[in-house]
Amino acid sequence: GTKLFCISGHVNQPCNVEEEMGIPFRELIERHAGGVRGGWDNLLAVIPGGSSVPCLPASTCENMPMDFDTLRELKSGLGTAAVIVMDKSTDIIRAIARLSYFYKHESCGQCTPCREGTGWMWRVLERMAEGRAQKREIDMLLEVTYQVEGHTICALGDAAAWPVQGLIRHFRHVIEERIDSYAANPDPEGAVREPVAAE
Repeated sequence: GTKLFCISGHVNQPCNVEEEMGIPFRELIERHAGGVRGGWDNLLAVIPGGSSVPCLPASTCENMPMDFDTLRELKSGLGTAAVIVMDKSTDIIRAIARLSYFYKHESCGQCTPCREGTGWMWRVLERMAEGRAQKREIDMLLEVTYQVEGHTICALGDAAAWPVQGLIRHFRHVIEERIDSYAANPDPEGAVREPVAAE
């Protein structure tokens, strides 16, 4: 059958298109969205099914059939088929932190794991985006996602946990490099400072 794909992000022609299920990802992007901005080699990652599914790195994407079973095997999902393309200019940690903020904001607060977990995940990701974290917190963050996933009345808890799991699964090295970089160049005044006017 067919599926409506909403292609957005770093493509030359973002669009909504009805296409055959199982179309290879690269063919979908190049036929309908004008290709990845800056060329295929500039692709960093893809969120294949809307903000609630884990991202996938470029290395897995080229011939990936866009169907439910294949994406489930890759530990992601087709979801709503809202394909978000991210090129190498993307700060992947900050991008996932922004999704995390959305789920924190949307949590109704009824279920404790979601109410507490979404805020906690967002705050930790914000620190990780700056590098103000410790490497052991990466596994702690992953553990929190497992405490939220499957422990809520509605699926918002799962939706909040999965993007973070995808980030850690595929881009742990980016988080570790950010932490190392910050540790090597600490700012004694804190990460965020107001510019001081010259006297």
